[in-house]
Amino acid sequence: MCIRSNIALASAFVVFTLIPSVDRSAFATDHAVIVLDDSGSMNESMRGPGGRKMDAAKRALVKVIEQIPERTQVGILLLNGARASNHWLVPLGPLDRGVATAKVNSIVANGGTPLGEAMRLAADELLRARSKSVYGTYRLIVVTDGEATDKRALDQYLPDLLSRGLVVDAIGVNMDQNHSLATRVHSYRRADDEASLRNAIVEILAENGKPVEFGKPLFRIKPV
Repeated sequence: MCIRSNIALASAFVVFTLIPSVDRSAFATDHAVIVLDDSGSMNESMRGPGGRKMDAAKRALVKVIEQIPERTQVGILLLNGARASNHWLVPLGPLDRGVATAKVNSIVANGGTPLGEAMRLAADELLRARSKSVYGTYRLIVVTDGEATDKRALDQYLPDLLSRGLVVDAIGVNMDQNHSLATRVHSYRRADDEASLRNAIVEILAENGKPVEFGKPLFRIKPV
């Protein structure tokens, strides 16, 4: 390596590690992928007000999209739909609120619950984004009303993506009992109506940038 390159690297090291006045958060971007369950069971009615689970989820997501901070890059991945784009309803990146809202409103619930494969796709994209940016937060949010139909894949992928430092949060939508992910991810919340679902996603996104103890999942149930 030439002397000039060495000097440049040394200068960068001083700026980012030795000068306390540099605010590293100024260089950071929050990243979040929402894995949304669009399986057939999401056509069932909520126990509380709100009609069908899918309709409640769509309305909640539209409200969340309106509140997402500008510095947060967001992607929305479906379990069954958006097959032409490898299940990405909204690709991970800067959010176009109008486009995202229109796409969310177009979701149709149908099919199974391949959570393992969907979480792998989401994790791969978050890790790809992280490889391009030194600073930032990388979060995977799973919104589902049922257990994975590809449990073997889920059991295979989940430990790996947790070990890579991704934060994983799960929200159980109108479930009779806690999801099996509850004690295996960083946080778990229950959502039995539209308002609690919206609040759960907003709370998780608000936690971006806060320290998380990886490998020590936080079991949290959102009171309803």
